[in-house]
Amino acid sequence: MTNLAMTDLCMSETSMTDDSRTAILDAFHSLRSSSPTTPAIMLAERLGISEGALQAARLGEDVVTITLSPKALAARFASLGRAKALTRSRHAVLEQQGYYPLLQGGAHAGLMLDPGGLDLRLLFGHWHWACLIRDTLPNGERLSVQIFDRYGRAVHKLFSLSSAPSDTWQTLWDEGTIDCPEFVGQAEPDTPAAPIQTPPGLAEDWASLSDVHQFFGLLRRHHLTRHQANSLMEGHFTRAVPKNSVEQLLTKAANDGLSIMLFVGNPGCVQIRTGIVPQPVRARGWLNLFAENATLHLDDAAIERVWEVHKPNRDGGVTSLEAFDARGELVLQIYGERREGSAESPRWRTLLEKLGHRHQAA
Repeated sequence: MTNLAMTDLCMSETSMTDDSRTAILDAFHSLRSSSPTTPAIMLAERLGISEGALQAARLGEDVVTITLSPKALAARFASLGRAKALTRSRHAVLEQQGYYPLLQGGAHAGLMLDPGGLDLRLLFGHWHWACLIRDTLPNGERLSVQIFDRYGRAVHKLFSLSSAPSDTWQTLWDEGTIDCPEFVGQAEPDTPAAPIQTPPGLAEDWASLSDVHQFFGLLRRHHLTRHQANSLMEGHFTRAVPKNSVEQLLTKAANDGLSIMLFVGNPGCVQIRTGIVPQPVRARGWLNLFAENATLHLDDAAIERVWEVHKPNRDGGVTSLEAFDARGELVLQIYGERREGSAESPRWRTLLEKLGHRHQAA
């Protein structure tokens, strides 16, 4: 792969001048030289810009814009070879190693179904800019495809783990351009106001669910966020539990050898890891799971509310543990492993029942 020439590049959180791009690149190279393994998101935070803007400043050096449609790009993932898939919410990061399955779905939403492997739900409307990046690290070159939303926040990342990357990587580079993304800044979402009263029919609609995927329609009909709905249905379909319930649950699941499903996501991508989990390990204030071919990093100090949530379905219902931050954003969800058409594991429900109530001492 050869470098592209940079000509009249003008990109920004809204508009980046040549001088500001030069300043970003100088700071990036200095930080990367002194700390080559520091994640790009941390470098961007030090520079006071979005991660997307940082990578866009590198266009023409070791970054190219991928001009494929989101669906066409996702369709190529299966041909990129063994990879590390990374998806983050605001306070959780899920990394898995494996091979991407073939893409299913339509132009607006994609499915990559491989329970126990790389298992993803893709919402293409939030894919604003995709790029291919060549990073030079102490142990050699690292290739990655990275997707960002319109705020410059990472939606999903794919890192090559092959010693000899497939021809698809070269094709993506050859097709790449130096087209500049336009980001809209780093606006943070507002904390949603709690509804004053329960919308008419909410409880009835919830009780009539026959498939967990119908829940998204329920939220839209009643103009609610997931956090708001859980709060309104507390004592009916939800139960508030202590903030440390996530750590308790992961520890108990590890002790019992119970296979669980970890959901970590953002508006553009949800990544799911299914399997038995190791004992949680705390490091630098974060809670971590270091499993074979999978890692979860969780800033559980940012968790503000946790609910046990039950949703009816044709198979007797499914129950999850859902953790939210102070803004009402979903940090992660945890389910017991369950195959479509099968009832939920009694062991999973027993595990949840052992969790305390929110007002009990943790």
